Amino acid sequence: MTIKDVAREARVSIKTVSRVLNKERYVGEATRVRVEAAVAALRFRPSTAARTLGGKRSFQIGLVCDNPSPHYVYEMQSGIRDRCEADGVRMIAQPYDRGSERLLDDLEGLIDATAIDGLILTPPITDRAAVLDLLARRSVRFVRVSPGAQLPDSSSVFIDNRGAARVMTDHLLALGHRRIGLVTGHPDYATSVQRTVGYRDALAAAGIASDPDLEVRGDYDFASGARAGAALLALARPPSAIFACSDDMAAGVLAAAHGLGLSLPRDCSVAGFGDDALAGYVWPPLTTIRHPTRSLAWNAADLLLTATEQPEYRECPFELIVRASTAPFSR
Repeated sequence: MTIKDVAREARVSIKTVSRVLNKERYVGEATRVRVEAAVAALRFRPSTAARTLGGKRSFQIGLVCDNPSPHYVYEMQSGIRDRCEADGVRMIAQPYDRGSERLLDDLEGLIDATAIDGLILTPPITDRAAVLDLLARRSVRFVRVSPGAQLPDSSSVFIDNRGAARVMTDHLLALGHRRIGLVTGHPDYATSVQRTVGYRDALAAAGIASDPDLEVRGDYDFASGARAGAALLALARPPSAIFACSDDMAAGVLAAAHGLGLSLPRDCSVAGFGDDALAGYVWPPLTTIRHPTRSLAWNAADLLLTATEQPEYRECPFELIVRASTAPFSR
């Protein structure tokens, strides 16, 4: 089926069909409904190449992602695809290494090769000044996911990471824990800093001084979580609870504790952040913060595909999920 067939079925001009397919304004609602019905009835799929020739858009957006969690990457891609499908837009995933010296060259190559309509940036690249300057210079639209600070000229999607970390720490405090360890994420990620501040907020509100010995850096992956958990549990006064800033790191903490022969959560409560798929599979199942990654991704794509004159900042809600890995303090 071609666009001519759709126009004939809907009894409109080819130009009107093109306007409807491109989500342009100035098309009457009755006409739009008739064209969309014809598209559905004929199972018409517009050619991306043909649409590109008809205007300035490539009908492609890119996801630039570097995250050690496969679950995060999968959920991010799924949410973006869900939104892109409604507009007949393709998603291009561009993995990168945050330490690579070729990052800017690779992004320029992506822009030149695809004439991409826009990019979705995830941490930590979402805060890289050189990247933001490049995109501004090349006039490429972008949306930032979980940035460290809002900018007046770019849209973003985020959750209240600081508030979420405080909620989790408050949960552990309510169980009677007073010596609570923290496994932070990599400092390049603004989310790591935000969650650390939220943890300290909760302790301060409870009248508990922060102890640097109880804060150990991780890298948002299982191995670093295991190392951090082993270091915390080896302290002369080990914590009775450990809050890891990602589920992958929390799983590493669990593994370290099991390796020491501890009974969990009796000997040590463990909490994570993310509610990844593994949160329900590890033993004991993880108490965690449900991070709405797919919703963030959908909203990021929606902001990119919905042309607005002013930047928009969308906050998605988090949720505390209590499972068997946390219990009242019993020592």
